Amino acid sequence: MAGVGNREDRLAWVDIAKGICILLVVMMHSVTGTGEAMGGEGFLHPVVAFAKPFRIPDFFLLSGLFMGRVIGRDWRLFSDRRVVHFAYFYLLWLVIQSAAKYGRIVGDAGPAAFVEHLAYALVEPYSSLWFIYLLAVFSVVTKVLHRLPGGVLLAGAALLQIADIRSDSTLIEEFCARYVFFLAGYLFADRIFALADTARRRVPLALCGLAAWVGLEGWLALTPSGLPHYPTLASVPLVSLALGAAGALAIVVVATLIGRAGGPIAEAVRTCGQRSIVIYLAFSLPMAAAREIVVRTGTIPDIGLASLTVMTLAVLLPLAVERLVRGTALDLLFVRPRLFRLVASGPRTRPSLQPT
Repeated sequence: MAGVGNREDRLAWVDIAKGICILLVVMMHSVTGTGEAMGGEGFLHPVVAFAKPFRIPDFFLLSGLFMGRVIGRDWRLFSDRRVVHFAYFYLLWLVIQSAAKYGRIVGDAGPAAFVEHLAYALVEPYSSLWFIYLLAVFSVVTKVLHRLPGGVLLAGAALLQIADIRSDSTLIEEFCARYVFFLAGYLFADRIFALADTARRRVPLALCGLAAWVGLEGWLALTPSGLPHYPTLASVPLVSLALGAAGALAIVVVATLIGRAGGPIAEAVRTCGQRSIVIYLAFSLPMAAAREIVVRTGTIPDIGLASLTVMTLAVLLPLAVERLVRGTALDLLFVRPRLFRLVASGPRTRPSLQPT
C-alpha cells in the first residue's frame, strides 16, 4: 500500500498542473470580458497578460503526456479513448451552448439557421470548445505519424508554430500554433516526469529557476514589441515558441512544489484539475450570467474584484452542477454513457480533459 500512496503523491502534480491551467483559462475569459463590459482594466489584467505565452501551450503539453499509453493500441480502442471521447463532449456541449445563445446566433432566421450553424461547427470549431476539438485532431495526427522519427515530427511542428500562420479557419490556425506542444508532451513525457521528480527533491534549485523564469517571462510578456501584428516581445515568432515551452515546464515545477507542500490550496487546485472537463465545458454560461449581473447592477464597481467574482462563480457553479447531477440521468453532461463507447468501459472515473 505504501508504494501505491507514493505513486499517487508522485502523480498529484499532473492534476494540480491541469487545475492551474483551467483556472488560468477561466481567468482569461472572465477578466477580458468583464474589463470590456466595464470599460477598463483591473488588477488581474496583468496576470492574464503574463500567462498568455504559456496558458494554452501548457494545457496541450499536459494533454499529450499520456498519449504513449494508447498510441500503440488498435484503432478501435484508440478512437474510443482519444476521438469519440472528445467528439461526444464537443457535440453535446455545442448543442447546449448554441441553444443558450440561440437568439444571438440565428436572430430572426429560425431553426434552419440553427441547424446550419451546428453543421458549420463540425468543420469550424465553435467558441471555447475549439480546444476539445483540437485534442481529437492532435491525437489522430499523432497516431498516424507516430512511426516517423520523433525529431522529424517535432521539427516540423516547431516550424509550423514559428511560421505564425494566419487563417480564417480556427482549425488550421490553432493546429499550426499549438500542435508542437501536444507533440512535445507525448515525446518527452519521461523527461517531464523526471523534471517533476527533480523539483520535488531539489526545492531550492527549483525555486531559483522559477524566479529567473518569472523575471524573464514578465519582461517579455509585458513589453511592447513595436512590431506590427506582434503586440509584445513574447508574441514574436521563435520567442513565442521558447516561452510556451519554458512556461509549460515552469507550471510542471510549480505544480510539483504545490503538491509537495500540500494543504487546502493544493487540494482545491487538484480538484479543479481532476474535473477540468467539467469546468471547461460549462464555465462560459455561468460566466456570462455572472458578468451580466455584476455589470448591470453595479454592485462591484472595482473591475479587478468584479473580474475575480465572475471567475470564481464560473469555476464553482460547474463543479456544483456536476456534484448535483452525479449518479443521475443528467450525469451524461460530464460522463460519456456506455451507449457512446466503442469498447467496454472500466470503473467510473473522474471527469477530466485527460481520457484514460
